[in-house]
Amino acid sequence: MKFTTLAHITTAASIYMVSSIVVAHTHHHGGITTQPSKVVKASFDIVHSKISTEGNVAIFHMAVSGKAGDSKPAKSGKLAGSSVFSYVWPTTLDPSAVGFEAKSGILAFAVTSHPDFDDTPLFDENGDGNPQNDGNVWHSHWVVLQPDDACGKGALKVVDIPKDSKPALPKTWPGLPILIDSPGWNPIFKKDTVEVRVPFDDIGAVNAASFDGVTAALRVNASVHNPLLCVVNVFKVGSGNLSLPGKVNK
Repeated sequence: MKFTTLAHITTAASIYMVSSIVVAHTHHHGGITTQPSKVVKASFDIVHSKISTEGNVAIFHMAVSGKAGDSKPAKSGKLAGSSVFSYVWPTTLDPSAVGFEAKSGILAFAVTSHPDFDDTPLFDENGDGNPQNDGNVWHSHWVVLQPDDACGKGALKVVDIPKDSKPALPKTWPGLPILIDSPGWNPIFKKDTVEVRVPFDDIGAVNAASFDGVTAALRVNASVHNPLLCVVNVFKVGSGNLSLPGKVNK
């Protein structure tokens, strides 16, 4: 099922029938719980989204009705038009919390796989000695999102960096002309769940934040130009309407 606009995401609420924001689904507790869907691929069929903290570490958790991480994009052999699959936690955190320009868009944490390019130049995820050939291995990013009708009416994109612009960027920015960070925090997949532990200097900002859970496909623009990376297919939204109702530690 394909949803490319915020309006479509809202319509999806009636399909997904969110059961409760606080009621547990089987062994999952707190956060946002969602009824399984027969029309969403099981590996992206969100049933639970949660962010909790331990000391200065935020734990991003998502569970699906099938095996998490079981599906990856097919390799196309070229960057233009290539696909990215993702597990995403949009948040109300200001992008400056992780080193981006303040108030530059929606800060989201994402776990992604994309076999046609590597955007984690500082890390060798597959351990073969070459840090530039492992985009297919699930890895983590911070991204800043904004709507852009060039991606489809009301659709979101990863914010582009205009030529000759010098915005604030995290130290682990991978050099792409978009607001993306490649911090190297390893996602852990276990049966139906994916979790990532992320340290923060200011954990108080995280404790006060709200969030949602999303599974989606993104696509590199065929012209590899502004917009560079668009959200083209939302598989499922934890809340059903991208209202970010989840509360950290609740």
